Amino acid sequence: MSRVSMFNSPLLLGFDHFEHMLEQLAKSGGEGYPPYNIEQVSDYRIRISLAVAGFFEDDLQITLEQNQLIIHGKQQEDTSRIYLHRGIAARQFQKKFVLAEGIQVTGAEMDNGLLHIDLLLPEQKKDVTQIEIKGKRSRRDLKTIEQSEVSE
Repeated sequence: MSRVSMFNSPLLLGFDHFEHMLEQLAKSGGEGYPPYNIEQVSDYRIRISLAVAGFFEDDLQITLEQNQLIIHGKQQEDTSRIYLHRGIAARQFQKKFVLAEGIQVTGAEMDNGLLHIDLLLPEQKKDVTQIEIKGKRSRRDLKTIEQSEVSE
């Protein structure tokens, strides 16, 4: 069975890698743990907040691989504790966010059981560039030729 890609249009040039990224996200994006928020702080700033209660800074790792922000959490098991009931999740997790080109990670901090990761969006340029078309003859050339023929 062949799979139809949304990026196979001849009008979408250079987007081949997006299909691969979407496949990776589909594999890892199904889990809802830990819960998270994505907040627009200002026109060019975004904050991702993950609820990581029970995790210490040493239990968490944030990496940037190509254009993927990966947050990995793994708690160290405390064998000295005896739980009568354990309702707070202590499982490991990995959360991936695909970042558009130009987005920068500016920092991360822990605050009251929340891991905040701050991102800076690139300023959108509104440049319009006129591309010169080069050829052997232009309309101006034809008018010049016609005028020289008429004047002869």
